[in-house]
Amino acid sequence: MDPTGQSAVAACYFDVDGTLVSSNLVHPTLYYLMNQGTPLQSALKLGRTLLDAPRLMLAEMVDRRTFNEMLFANYAGTSEDRMMLLAQEAFDNVMRPSLYPGSRGLVEKSRAAGHDVVLVSGALECVLERLADYFGGAEVIGNRLEMKDGIATGKLLKPVVAGPEKARLIREHAAARGYDLADCFAFSDSYSDVPMLSVVGHPAAVNPDKRLSWLAKAYGWPSFDLSRAA
Repeated sequence: MDPTGQSAVAACYFDVDGTLVSSNLVHPTLYYLMNQGTPLQSALKLGRTLLDAPRLMLAEMVDRRTFNEMLFANYAGTSEDRMMLLAQEAFDNVMRPSLYPGSRGLVEKSRAAGHDVVLVSGALECVLERLADYFGGAEVIGNRLEMKDGIATGKLLKPVVAGPEKARLIREHAAARGYDLADCFAFSDSYSDVPMLSVVGHPAAVNPDKRLSWLAKAYGWPSFDLSRAA
């Protein structure tokens, strides 16, 4: 119930990478690395990241939070103004072209049902906000970089949005907005997001990986493919 005594609207919580778009966290970061102030700066940034690639791959398999922290360390030294400019460019050139054909239709269907739309992703909030605008407005729960004197330190502010932490953040978000989680929906493509899916009353597997597909069948969760327009 909200403060006026009326029932709160339900929310639809959407994972982004692999669910609404075919890209992942690495793609916008590579775009950033290749679009530094000068070609030399781009080459140096990209070179350092390639040297660190084996550690990044291991972190992705073992701990998504560590992977996120290592990946976003590449933004160290970037001004906040530059971050905003690159966020728009990364959306226009990486994320928007990677949208699955059925993504917009699913979001519009959720909104038409009277549900609030919330994007939940390990991506940076400044990029997610562009996607939210594209969908006609949505809340975002994403990662944020620490800034000192207008310059990114390369550190993520807590809480780091990754893996099981998404479930806790959704619980907190729902409590703050007055949503009953039993009435809420969640959508994801990945088995790693089972905690996020399990916390709501209406989970759904979207473009699911093999393990999530099996689990969805076992629990009778809806499962569908957004690679085709609705």
